[in-house]
Amino acid sequence: MSSAGPEERKGAAPSTVAYRLDGKIYLNITNRCSADCVFCLAKFTDTFRGYNLRLAKEPAADEILKDLELAFLDGPADEVVFVGFGEPTLRLDEVLGTVEWLKVRRIPSRLNTNGHGQLINPGRDVVAELAAAGLDAASISLVAHNSEVYNQLCRPIFSKAYRAVLKFAEDCISAGIRVTLSVVDLPEVDIEACRSIAERMGADFRVRPLLTPASGEVRS
Repeated sequence: MSSAGPEERKGAAPSTVAYRLDGKIYLNITNRCSADCVFCLAKFTDTFRGYNLRLAKEPAADEILKDLELAFLDGPADEVVFVGFGEPTLRLDEVLGTVEWLKVRRIPSRLNTNGHGQLINPGRDVVAELAAAGLDAASISLVAHNSEVYNQLCRPIFSKAYRAVLKFAEDCISAGIRVTLSVVDLPEVDIEACRSIAERMGADFRVRPLLTPASGEVRS
């Protein structure tokens, strides 16, 4: 854990790029996102389990690696996960460079994503680039059992985003990236229908509790 620039406001804790939880290192590299999910923790708080994830500025590629190296000074990690208050594929080149750095060192990597990577980066084969860099796993937010509920809960900036999420997951599986589809336990979501989507695709499936500022023990 270290600082990514000046404090966002007087008295605030330094912004966190790399943080350790439960034997893993997490990388918070952007607060920007291509969705406006009604359940997003960032709507309600700047912090998660004691870490300030509200970035004062986005870290450059070398700053990400510097913070990552500092996090490893506290010991080895089971894996390094790209997750924070934003969508990591908005900074695809930084993700790719970090994954390559980790692959050389035989450290497993995982991308937590909303699955909009191809929509965010048109003209690039995002999954192929992630696979070539050595990404091991992707946790993809399926969110809902159909596009209507998905759009209601996620409010994406893209049209046809739900179909793009499914295609992103399918492409990851085809490229040999281990995929987990996740949903938040909300009354609007048909959990079993979502589970069936994951099973048909050959992905793992996870139901996440609704994360609120008061539920700081929920894991990503």
